[in-house]
Amino acid sequence: MFRRTFWFTAGAAAGVWATTKVNAKIRALSPESLAAQAANKAVETGHRLREFALDVRESMSEREAELDAALGRNQPAPPELPTQRRLAALERGTTTVYTAAEDHLKHPNNRNEDH
Repeated sequence: MFRRTFWFTAGAAAGVWATTKVNAKIRALSPESLAAQAANKAVETGHRLREFALDVRESMSEREAELDAALGRNQPAPPELPTQRRLAALERGTTTVYTAAEDHLKHPNNRNEDH
């Protein structure tokens, strides 16, 4: 009798364990779960790419500093070039406004009909 009870309990426990495993696998393969897993992987990949880009930038700036030191480019920048002179009419503050008829008389070859 004890033997039958033992095997009945072992079979019931195995059935519960197998049912739990199958249900967990079914939930893991549901569309919502697969979408969540893909999103998690994408976020993780994004973080790794960001870390890689930061490492590359840091190494690039270190190497650039080394090359600048080796080439003697650590000197201060040259002074800025002088700015271009503005047009004399704009500096004096005088602006002439022509009407469309006066502009046509001033520029007779202008075929632009929008003015």
